[in-house]
Amino acid sequence: MGLLALRTLKFRKASFIATFVAMFLGAAIVMACGGLMETGIRMDAQPKRLAAAPIVVTGHQTAGSDALSERGRLDAGLVDTVRSVPGVAKALPDVSFPAVVIPGGSGASDIADGDGGSTAGHNWTSASLAPYTLADGAAPEGADQVVLDRTLAERADAAVGSRVELAVQGVSHSYLVSGIVTRSGSDGDPAVFLSDDRANELTGGSVDNIGVVPGDGASVATVTAAVKEAVDGEASVLTGERLGLAEAPGALTAQRTVIILAAVFGSWAVLVVLFGVASTLGLTLQQRTREMALLRSIGTTSAQLRRMILWETSVLSVVATALAVAPGYLLGRLICSILTDSGVLSPVIAFHQGWVPMLVGAVTAILAAAGATRFAGRRAARTEPVAALADSEVRPRWFTRNRLLLALFFLTVGISLSATTLLVMENGPTLASTAGPASVFFSIGIALLAPGICAAVVAVLGGPVRLLTGLPGRLAVRNTATNPVRMASAAAPVIMLIAIATGTLYMQSTEDSVSAESYARGIGADYVLESDAGGFRSDVAGQVAGLPGVAAASAFVTSRGFVEAGSGAGGIALRGVDAGGVSRNLALRDVTGSLDALSGDTVALSTDRAEEFGVAVGDRLPVRLGDGTRSEPEVVALFAGDPDEEFLLLPAATLAPHTTAGLAEHVLVRADKDADQSALKTELASFAGELPGARVADSSTLSGSGDSIQQILVTANYTVVAMIVGYAAITVINTLVVVTRKRRREIGLSRLTGATRAQVFGMLSVEGVLISVVAVVLGTAAAATTIVPYAMVKNDSFLPSGSVGIYLAVVGGSLLLIFGGTLFPSWRGMRTPPVETVAAE
Repeated sequence: MGLLALRTLKFRKASFIATFVAMFLGAAIVMACGGLMETGIRMDAQPKRLAAAPIVVTGHQTAGSDALSERGRLDAGLVDTVRSVPGVAKALPDVSFPAVVIPGGSGASDIADGDGGSTAGHNWTSASLAPYTLADGAAPEGADQVVLDRTLAERADAAVGSRVELAVQGVSHSYLVSGIVTRSGSDGDPAVFLSDDRANELTGGSVDNIGVVPGDGASVATVTAAVKEAVDGEASVLTGERLGLAEAPGALTAQRTVIILAAVFGSWAVLVVLFGVASTLGLTLQQRTREMALLRSIGTTSAQLRRMILWETSVLSVVATALAVAPGYLLGRLICSILTDSGVLSPVIAFHQGWVPMLVGAVTAILAAAGATRFAGRRAARTEPVAALADSEVRPRWFTRNRLLLALFFLTVGISLSATTLLVMENGPTLASTAGPASVFFSIGIALLAPGICAAVVAVLGGPVRLLTGLPGRLAVRNTATNPVRMASAAAPVIMLIAIATGTLYMQSTEDSVSAESYARGIGADYVLESDAGGFRSDVAGQVAGLPGVAAASAFVTSRGFVEAGSGAGGIALRGVDAGGVSRNLALRDVTGSLDALSGDTVALSTDRAEEFGVAVGDRLPVRLGDGTRSEPEVVALFAGDPDEEFLLLPAATLAPHTTAGLAEHVLVRADKDADQSALKTELASFAGELPGARVADSSTLSGSGDSIQQILVTANYTVVAMIVGYAAITVINTLVVVTRKRRREIGLSRLTGATRAQVFGMLSVEGVLISVVAVVLGTAAAATTIVPYAMVKNDSFLPSGSVGIYLAVVGGSLLLIFGGTLFPSWRGMRTPPVETVAAE
């Protein structure tokens, strides 16, 4: 039977190619999502700047099961502790701090225009841990000496003996270039090196990492165990593929995001692939009814037919999945690269795709093919020989008990997820995990019932269509009425395409809009000072407050920490502000207590959060800051919260030292009500010109840099959805091409009985319109199971936020696929004389 299947393959090349493409791309997509999952679970990072140390001691990057967003620094005394461990040859401290080389000492404009050398500063001792070699000059010794990376030196037109302007921790100083270093490899960021004493002075004596080099003959494993025992839980000890995490504080915060993303969209991909492969293979087997009937009539048994179908499907699926391994890996790397470029993943995180995701992708495609083979080929294989030959000329019966039960299952799951989103889920980052899959399940359920729906639509619209379109319309209505299964086969993948694309894009546009509006509502400032030099020192906000026309100014620090109290304990955004300017620069309503008391070890939070945490004004709130430091600030004020933008307010001077940069990212400025806005902006611009890397912007720029969790998912969502929608689009084209090519005999007979090309094209166009009506209406209904509950929870509206152009683009693209996949193959087929077409068929 296998040899027979191969010999007949040349007569069904179109269906073979369509099935092969569905399996091949489906397996590649599932493998790519699996690779993203494995990357998120492992979170391996190859070292660059610390590559010479096989062991690195660094601050904790997790607190329990929660990842910390900021670098946890170490006490300098720990260096001596590690150095005294048996087997340790070297224990070298490493510190980092914001630093910017200002070309020619010309100031902020060069940095803002991208001509400056934005980088990080380090202590000179740590240079030996990196692939740096002193190519010219000498090591920095005095407090005003610096060693530059050659790339930075060329950019700043600096040489040994010259002086450069260097903004360190927001303060500009002139430094003497004592040396130039080169990097041995292409990896790594440009860097500047100050003397150890100067670096210690800038960082307050703490260290970021300790690079450990074992002595001769000492094994890394033995020394690692001894170092872990010596640090006694005060720090993390990294080796192997996780060494690079020491260079990327906060990298682990993306782990949960990536895992959830891969799980949600991976499950979507599996469903879409199962549906795509099953529908394509089922259609091709359905169109081989006559072939199977003839085989049965010459004595082939049902078991032999089943073996033939299973054999050819198995060979096809194995070949397709084997060839999908390399594209699946490349697709996974591409997605990982996009996530890295968008800031979701740290650049040090390495992409991994082992045999497990490869196996999952292969098994998914093979199981989809096997399932489709079982259901689609069973009827032809079981029919008696005489009945099979007669039955080959009648339309297949689509409505079965199994199909109905399967359809009800998917519809029930889709509706349940939609209802759960609306009635149970709270506004938060997990809302999309129930809203998103609802449209996928619902669209599959509708697609299973599509033949009956198509028959009903044709019955309702048949009369008007015949009246409006004449002969082509009468032919189209007759064709679709007598074969609703064929019409449903073309409409089903389009339904899923519209449902997934519309539902997900509007879900994301709603999230973007709500987050931006919520963030903007909370900002009362008129202007914002931004910095390209790492941030602003602590006294800048006070200087801005003294400028003419300024009513109030406040430093603005953002981070993320954890509350360890009450039923609402968990991760939350942290904002650092100045007590003197917070009430004017943040739009806080219904304040109880005093925001003016927000200094030292204090905190302010929303009333709703206070109830969840079980605290009131005057109580202590257990908080873990972004670097893992535990604190119990006193609650001095409560304010009306916004469920879309929850945060704790801390004094900027308290929060900033517990961030990686240690500086305020922005300065908020509220103008006096009688101030001349133009004059004030000029004054602010003049002030900013005296600061390295500073510039003035409108407060609206803050809404684009808010620290909402959902914001980092924007690029990720669009990327993965584009991949799944692309697969659905290919499934649409496959299905339409297979259906149209199967009708060549029908079209040829129509031509022989007097129908012109124009009439045939008219008939196909009307059929395309009927398919489009069914697909757009049902696809929109399926998308509504995602959009409506998500929009209701997010902004109390049945309608999503976002342009109507999104919907029009999705529908327009779907219509283009329908008519292109129908008319183009038909046009190519009609170039052959109809007599030859009928004879060939």
